[in-house]
Amino acid sequence: MYLINTGDTAFIILCTAMVCLMTPGLAMFYGGLTRSRSMLSIMMQNFISMGVISIVWIFGGFSLAFGPDIGGVIGDLSYFGFSGIGGMPHPHYAPSIPFIMFFAYQMMFAIITPALITGAFAERFDFKAYLKFIVLWMLLVYIPVAHWIWGGGFLAKLGVIDFAGGIVVHTSAGFAALATVMFLGQRDIAPDDQPEASSLPLVAVGAGLLWFGWFGFNAGGAYAANALAAYAFVNTAVAGAVAMVVWLMLAWRFEDKPSFSGVLVGGVAGLATITPTAGYVEPWAAVLIGAIGATACYFAKTLQSRFKYDDALEVFRAHGVGGVTGSLLVGILANRAIDDVSGGLHQFIIQLIAVVLVAVYSFAITWVIMKLIHKPRVSVAAEEEGLDEALHGERAYFFDKDN
Repeated sequence: MYLINTGDTAFIILCTAMVCLMTPGLAMFYGGLTRSRSMLSIMMQNFISMGVISIVWIFGGFSLAFGPDIGGVIGDLSYFGFSGIGGMPHPHYAPSIPFIMFFAYQMMFAIITPALITGAFAERFDFKAYLKFIVLWMLLVYIPVAHWIWGGGFLAKLGVIDFAGGIVVHTSAGFAALATVMFLGQRDIAPDDQPEASSLPLVAVGAGLLWFGWFGFNAGGAYAANALAAYAFVNTAVAGAVAMVVWLMLAWRFEDKPSFSGVLVGGVAGLATITPTAGYVEPWAAVLIGAIGATACYFAKTLQSRFKYDDALEVFRAHGVGGVTGSLLVGILANRAIDDVSGGLHQFIIQLIAVVLVAVYSFAITWVIMKLIHKPRVSVAAEEEGLDEALHGERAYFFDKDN
């Protein structure tokens, strides 16, 4: 008989609310980085994920991800439509809190993951096509990958570890972002005519909300108010801070002036990198992870310059590269004293297999989804007018007609 721990339950309720807040924070972060005439469109894409993905999660999504395993590939439909999901704890998933809170906490992860991809194809994706995209991507990419690693699938049985989503969330979203921008091609704006961010203060507010929510994102992975949650919390703070400073130092070395937007992206890159490792390493390792993550993500810009793909808000750079880096580092730096997993060559190879498999799978299936969607890209006229007016009949600002 598993008993509910009220302290653990209160902690997960708070963490769930914090992760929920990250999606509006992401909307502000991306919206501020986009031209003002298209900023509402990307914010709309983020917010609508909260509605659409919640429905998918209720009617089959959660069950396919966390239901009883079928061949190591997918779950069954035991939990369809809240069936079997109630106030009693689950013996395997978070045994000290109500199962329904595990459902809600994981739903917030499902919501934000496809929303992360939107920054890559900003100003190019038709809204109706986007709705089809996120439903298909959730069913064909996120849910299977979540089951493989978190739901008792074949990668979990292999020994893959991913504390809060370095592979499930960031690697899958990062490589999906890469697939979408390679499929859609360049925006109809000359490379030397790329506009500046429409609102850096809005970007800063969004980054702050993301950072705040990330404590719930990572510490909540302990599913209890205990020492493991404390380690994950502190490691998150340390890695984000170190990454921001390292990014600043790199910008001072390789750019004319360090930009505010760049420093904010650096902090986010560090947070993405620590995500898979947060509950497996000591704080001294979080310092290394933040520094290595920031460095890897900073120099990933050379990939975009070399291959000329138009990742508008550099999603692959921050989330794809950050998620991969952290997921590999945990295979080296994991400490058994924290959560009973030791780093070493064996664990590193297991992590490498998982990262490569999920990256290739996410990229390939995303490409297929893009092929299946009818006309995912907006017209040239809509792009020139701005997606806010063309798709939604609204404007973010009425005093700015030039940006």
